[in-house]
Amino acid sequence: MELLFERALLPDGIARRVAVRIADDGTLRTIATDVQSSAALVVRGLAVSGMPNLHSHAFQRGMAGAAEVSAAADNSFWGWRETMYRFVERLRPEDVAAIAAMAYVEMLEAGYTAVAEFHYLHHQPDGSPYPDRTAMAVAVRAAAQQAGIRQLLLPCLYQVSGFGPRPLLERQRRFALATDQFLRLFAQLRAQSTPLHTIGVALHSLRAVPMASLRDTVASLPANLPVHIHICEQQREVDECLKFVGRRPIEYLLDSVALSPRWCLVHATHAQPSELNAVVQAGAVIGLCPTTEANLGDGRFALDDFVDLSGRFGIGSDSQVSIDPCEELRTAEYALRLHKQRRGLVSVGSQGHCGTALYTLASAGGAQALGIQAGELSVGKLADIVVLDTGRPQFAGLPDEALMDAHVFAPRPGAVRDVMVAGQWVVRDGRHVQREPVSRAYQRSVQALLR
Repeated sequence: MELLFERALLPDGIARRVAVRIADDGTLRTIATDVQSSAALVVRGLAVSGMPNLHSHAFQRGMAGAAEVSAAADNSFWGWRETMYRFVERLRPEDVAAIAAMAYVEMLEAGYTAVAEFHYLHHQPDGSPYPDRTAMAVAVRAAAQQAGIRQLLLPCLYQVSGFGPRPLLERQRRFALATDQFLRLFAQLRAQSTPLHTIGVALHSLRAVPMASLRDTVASLPANLPVHIHICEQQREVDECLKFVGRRPIEYLLDSVALSPRWCLVHATHAQPSELNAVVQAGAVIGLCPTTEANLGDGRFALDDFVDLSGRFGIGSDSQVSIDPCEELRTAEYALRLHKQRRGLVSVGSQGHCGTALYTLASAGGAQALGIQAGELSVGKLADIVVLDTGRPQFAGLPDEALMDAHVFAPRPGAVRDVMVAGQWVVRDGRHVQREPVSRAYQRSVQALLR
């Protein structure tokens, strides 16, 4: 396939009349700029690399907006978690497939082209395995196939309810796997992987996976396989870890395993400067989910300080209260502005365009976390492309270098016009090709679940 983009965001900035050739394997074979004549199909607007979503619990799309009631109970992450557990109790594989497909369609329409699915819902409601132990994982993978999104499936190890270790709660029984069971599940799912739908591993958290199990699991994995873990999301988690081992969660992890670029530490909300510096030295990625972290009252990540250290980060939709990469980026920057009473806190070098810096850094970090050759439009990278409709009023009169700033900080509906994954269009004119049937299935499931 040959395309001629009116504009494209390349590693050295926005170029005009950019001709690309897409290979049969869905990668960018050639890129040429300032092409004056071409037989290729002309695509108006601004082409940018698709944003990887490095942290998703797709099933939570079905309860988004249903946990916003103020109550006398703990109105924090821990109170929200009880609502989530009640929702989980009723989910069947067919519900998970329908809900995940809706979430993935919305991700693509918003400009996410790949997703890391942090999947811990393994068993039947009573905690017993399904006859096919992969049933729930197969459901979320089928949803990705239906939507046409690139997916890194992260089966999750979950064994205890807290430091100590404390035994699992009854409401957590659907998540539990012994280490040998987990590794067998991983092997089954790995055997079913494809170039578009790959696999890594999730370790739920240090409070849910004893260190001995964590070490045994990591030691059993193939080299360079992506490894994701929730870390120090809430202050209570930090306090309990300090009480248990006398170290903070990231300190405990750093002392126990060798971090490397294949690791993604999700949230890290309460990380200390020395911990972040060690993460940078290891080359690991921090996974931020600013709208979920704000929704749950988790806290604020010091993103500007982390970027100043040359830290690598990406973004995720997590609980699906928002499915919009620009809202994640904007929320992260605005939290810093409110705290420091200054503007434009995340930027790169002398360029100074905050929106462009946030987008390019997050797309590169997300690609690393998913273990994919993506994150920018360059030869050899994946043809996962988002086209912004720069003919819309919100972009009128802006110089090329301000277009991404407008997209991130002054959003209006409809900016994402077309989306391509592996060289195939999955969103045209702002609408996913499977939106109608996916939406109908989603509504049937969720109406029954929330009744």
